Formats: sequence, structure tokens, C-alpha cells
Amino acid sequence: MPLLRFLAGLLVVAAPCVASADDWLRFRGPNGSGIAASEEMPPAEWASDKNVQWSRDLPGPGHSCPIVVGDKVILTYWTGYGLQREQPGEQSALRLHLICLNRSTGATLWDQEIQPQLPEEQYGGMFAEHGYASHTPVSDGEKVYCFFGKSGVHAFDLEGNQLWSHEVGDGLDPRRWGSASSLILFNDVLIVTAGPESGSLFGLNKHDGTQIWKQEVGLSGMWGTPILSQVDQNRTDLVLAVPDEIWGMNPENGKLRWFADGISGDQMNGSPIEVDGVIYAMDGRSGEAVAIRGGGKGDVNDSHLVWRENHRARISTPVHYQGRLYWVASGVLNCIDAKTGSQVYQERLATGNAAGQNRRGRRGGQDYSSPVVAGNRLYFFNRQGGGSVVELSDQFKLLASNTLDGDNGDFTATPAIADGQLFVRTTNRIYCIAE
Repeated sequence: MPLLRFLAGLLVVAAPCVASADDWLRFRGPNGSGIAASEEMPPAEWASDKNVQWSRDLPGPGHSCPIVVGDKVILTYWTGYGLQREQPGEQSALRLHLICLNRSTGATLWDQEIQPQLPEEQYGGMFAEHGYASHTPVSDGEKVYCFFGKSGVHAFDLEGNQLWSHEVGDGLDPRRWGSASSLILFNDVLIVTAGPESGSLFGLNKHDGTQIWKQEVGLSGMWGTPILSQVDQNRTDLVLAVPDEIWGMNPENGKLRWFADGISGDQMNGSPIEVDGVIYAMDGRSGEAVAIRGGGKGDVNDSHLVWRENHRARISTPVHYQGRLYWVASGVLNCIDAKTGSQVYQERLATGNAAGQNRRGRRGGQDYSSPVVAGNRLYFFNRQGGGSVVELSDQFKLLASNTLDGDNGDFTATPAIADGQLFVRTTNRIYCIAE
């Protein structure tokens, strides 16, 4: 290794992390919007040998999304058990990990191992689609918090030192789909959606992990991640989309402030988003989508409903851009008018590399990931690795269909964007796509 590069690497490791307003600190970025804070756009075209700043193998599989904190990229994975569907091994060997990478090079800065609380879900069936590292970490720019279901919530500083842990229940999902809702932060409150574990919402003190509040609300069939909705200067609501309803809660104590009819059915896979005070939610099984003004008190169905339409979203969470909502369902990009819910267009996107498609070949398996936006470009990866870039304008305009050859892992995690860099995680590798 050249001396200058070696010394630069030492400086990167030794220097304190300086968080930026353009960082991607949680699942789907700023308030779960899927929109990069910076207007700087990643490239429209890439390949294994084009516009890949760096890529590297991961030590184990996982489906959590990467987050970007200053000069660091952080994500989770697991090792020891459940690495092969046919021969999962012994569950006693399972280990959970939080890994921190150098944002410029992809080199490992630190890798912390977390002992799981056993027994865990047996690896197989639908659970093998998700595994043991599905929750995306969250950071306040000074610390990072990760969640591993029944194995608890864990806090680390940005040098990898563990600060505290907190258990939120020892239950398992009766459907054997696993646990997926990610952590979010409201001021000093770390909010944990522990559906399969205890049917509860928790508010933890982010500094020491002590419990501020707990609400036993059920949460059966919910896999999405909450968002925050600022009603006015003195009020912010915690918003959850659960089967049949949408809730607005007080993030300081977990108490219900308002509720409205949501997406009918026994499951809610996607997450809500909020734009200019309006909450949008959609899901695939019922084929429904709803828009409700946030705020209010008690039952707000009559006073706050904006529209309700039939739009099928499957698992993908929508993204909003200049008055329109975009999401992907079964490989089709959907665009609707956010004010009325009326359809603008539907267009099929690329299917991805042949190796991934032949290996899986599952119907409807293309859209676990959700689209993200930087500038006026939408970026989306299906499970087979097809990376589509669409220019967002009055009409559908596909800029490029890209693949990363040689990676037969699942592209299920939603990418992260920060300062023109696109971070894409598969079950095998992670890529930094940039010019």
C-alpha cells in the first residue's frame, strides 16, 4: 500500500466523525421520506466496472439498510447460523453484528458482535426471506442505535464502544415472518416498535436506555416504521400505519392523540410518509391507499380524510416529489397525483440480472426495496439487482437500467443517498456508487 494512502487511512480512523445535515441517519433518510437532503445526484448509469467508487463483501447476510453518519457507513448483519437454507446449522452459533465502514473506502472501522437471546426463529420458510438483521439502525450524529428484535436494543458511540442495552420482549412473530420495524428518534427519545416481541411501543432515553414510556398497543401484522409529523411549533405527532388504522401519538409519552381508518386487512407492510401535514399510506394485500391530514384529536375520519383510492403497493413505501407520489409494485413504477389520488402513469422497470432472476424466479419478489430520490432523479433496485433511474417530470422518462454483474445476492434493502453517493447493500456485498 502506498505510504500516503496508508497515512490517510490512519487519519480517517483517528479523526472524530463530523455529522452533516446531508447525512442519511435512519430508514429511508430524513423522517423516512426517501429524499436526500442534498440536491447532488448520484450517477444515472453504473455497472460493476463503471461509477462504482468502491464495493466489498460483507462478513454475513442481512437486509437492514445502510445509514450514513459523517465519514461512516453503518449497517447490521448476522453470522454463524442460517447462512444456507438447506443446511442452516446450529442456532447456538448465531451471532449478530453492527459494522461501521469508512465512507471513502469501504474499509472496516469497527465491527461489534452482539450475543442473541435464544431460542430465535428457526431459519427456513418465509423467515429465510428476512433473517436476523432486518431493522435499520438510527443515529443522532453522535451515537448509533440498533435493534435485533428479541435480542434487544443496543447503543454504541461512533468509535464502536457499547453504551447500553435494553430488552423489549422475548416474543416471536406467529406467522414466522420475523421482525422488521426500525428505530426512530424524537429529541432524546428513542422509539422502538416491538410488535412481534411484546406488542408494544417503547420510548427509551437515548442517553442511558432507561424506559421513559411503554404502550401495549398490539401491533400484530405491522412491519413498517413510524414517522414524525410536526403539527405546529409546539406539537409533533408520532404516526404509525397499522392494519385497519392510522394513529397519531404523543412521542413524549406514547399516548394516542388521534386515529383514522387506514388500510383494511390483517397486515401493514409499508411505512407511512408525511408531506406538508398530510399522511400517506398504502399496502398491497388490500390494494388501498389513503391520504389523511395529520393532527387533530380523537376520531378524525370525517374531518381529516383527503382521499381514499385503490392503488396496490405490495411492500414498497412511496416517495413524494413535486405533488406526486411514486412507488413500485411487482416491477411497475406507479405515479399518482398526491392531492387527488388519481393515477398519472404506470410503467414497467428493468427486471435485473439473469443470474438472480433464474435463482429465485419468485412472482412479485421484485419490490422489497423502496424508491429514493436525489434532485429530480428516482433510484430503485428490485430484488434481482435491476437498478432503474427515472427523471421525475411531467411524463415517465427512464434514464438508465443498470446491473451489478456477479452479485447473486438479494437486493432487498432500500439504498441510502448522501452528497451524491448511492450506497446499495445486498445480502452479500455493499456498493458505493458515485462519479
